[in-house]
Amino acid sequence: MAAYLLGVVLFFLGIAVTIALHEWGHYITARAFGMKVRRFFIGFGPTVLAKQRGETVYGLKAIPVGGFCDIAGMTAQDDIDPADLSRAMYKKPWWQRIVVLSGGVIMNVIVGFLVLYAVAVSSGIPNPDVDTTATVDTVQCVPETQLSETELSSCTGLGPVADAGIEHGDKILAVNGEEMANFTEVRDTILTLPGETATLTIERDEMLFDAPIQVAAVTRLAADGTEITVGAVGMSSLPPTDIYKKYGPVEGVGATARFTGDMIEATWEGLKSFPAKIPGVVASIFGAERDVESPMSVVGASQIGGEFVERSMWDMFFMMLASLNFFLALFNLVPLPPLDGGHIAVVLYEKVRDLFRKMRGKPAGGPADYTKLMPLTVAVAAVLMTIGGLVIIADVVNPIRLFG
Repeated sequence: MAAYLLGVVLFFLGIAVTIALHEWGHYITARAFGMKVRRFFIGFGPTVLAKQRGETVYGLKAIPVGGFCDIAGMTAQDDIDPADLSRAMYKKPWWQRIVVLSGGVIMNVIVGFLVLYAVAVSSGIPNPDVDTTATVDTVQCVPETQLSETELSSCTGLGPVADAGIEHGDKILAVNGEEMANFTEVRDTILTLPGETATLTIERDEMLFDAPIQVAAVTRLAADGTEITVGAVGMSSLPPTDIYKKYGPVEGVGATARFTGDMIEATWEGLKSFPAKIPGVVASIFGAERDVESPMSVVGASQIGGEFVERSMWDMFFMMLASLNFFLALFNLVPLPPLDGGHIAVVLYEKVRDLFRKMRGKPAGGPADYTKLMPLTVAVAAVLMTIGGLVIIADVVNPIRLFG
C-alpha cells in the first residue's frame, strides 16, 4: 500500500510539473521576443504564495494542477498599461505570436522525448525493429468442439500443421499468397477457411517453400455463447524476442525519436476517438464496465501510476508520463478557444485575412475582436469542465484497474 500511495503522489507531482513546464514554454518564448509577462502562476484556486521579481509576479495556487502565464496584450481587448503597449503580444509579428502560443506544446513534446530517452538508455523502450513475423511454437491436434469458455474436447493425431511438415521455429510469411504481418493475421485468416485447403508460405533456415494445409472445420463458441464453425490448423505462436531494447546514449536518440513519433501518432488516434468514449465514461459512473482505454483524469492517471510503482514498473510509469505530455501537446492544438490552438487559429485568420486585403489594395484589418469569440470560448470551457468533472467522478467510483 505504501508503494501504491507513493506512486499516486509521484505521478500527481509529475502531472503538476508537466503543466508547469507547459506554461514555462509560453513564458520563455514570450520573454525572448520582448513581450511583458505580468504573472506566472502554477495551480489554480486561492493563492498560497506570490512574489514579484522584476516585472513579473510569480506564484503558487492551492491546487497545483494547471497554471497560467499572463502575457500583456495577448488580445487587443486586454487592459494594458500604456507604457507597455509596445511590448503587447498582439503588437508583435504574427510568427512570433504563434511561436509563443506554441511554446507550451513544444515544451510538452520536448519533455515527453526526454523522459522516453531516459527510459531508453536505462531500462529500454519497445523495439521499433522487433520481428513480428508469425513464428510457430508448438503443433498439435485440433479439438473438434469447444465445451465451455475454458475447455475444448479431446483430440488425437498430429494435426493439420504437423501433417503438412511445419515445425517449431518456422516463419509463416503468407497465407494463400496474402502477406501476413503477424500471427494474429494468420489466425484470423485461417478462421475464415474451415474445410478449405490453405497454402502457407514458410521460411525455414532462410529457405522458402509452400505448404498446403487442409484446414479443419471446428465448432467454437462465439462471444454470445452460440456455436459457430471456424477453421483451425493446430499450432501456437512463438512470442517475438527483443520486444524491449535498451539503447546506448547515441543510438538511443534515434530510437527515441522513432518511438516518440509512434506515440504521438497513437495519441492522435486516441484524441480523435475521445468524444465517442464519453458516453461509456458516463455509463461507468452508474455501474457499467469501465473500458480500460477510456479517458482518465488526473485522479485516474495517478492511480495507474500508483499501480505501476507498486509493481516496480518504473519504465511504464515514465512512459505513461511521456504519453501524458504528448496528449497535452495535441489537445492544446485543437483549434478552439480557450485552448492554445484556438488562439493560433485567430492569428492565422488575421494573417490570411490581411493577405486577401492586400491583394485588393486594402490596409491590414487590425487585431481580431475577441469579444465576438466570447460565447464560443465560454461554451467550450463549459464543455471541457463538464467532461473533466464526469471523468473525475468515474475515476473515483469506477476506476480503471490494469491489474485487477
